[in-house]
Amino acid sequence: MCTYVTENVEIAGSGKGANGWFSLGEASVYFDHPAHVPLEHSLNIDFLQPELGPSARVAVELDAASARRLAEAILSTLSQVPQELTQT
Repeated sequence: MCTYVTENVEIAGSGKGANGWFSLGEASVYFDHPAHVPLEHSLNIDFLQPELGPSARVAVELDAASARRLAEAILSTLSQVPQELTQT
């Protein structure tokens, strides 16, 4: 069964695809059937720059436990960085 749970968020960063580095402006996070990883369902993250077309995309498919560990590692890392370094 598909959940159709999707979150879209504006981001600022860079990603590296087949044609090299490009800027990123959006991320789409969803739990659905994966395209590649051999799982029934996965947490999928697409990092995108829509203005550059469909090739400006970096896709990630993770099992749920890996996605949780990644989210915890991101939050843990950011909590240890001085606040003045994380303000943009």
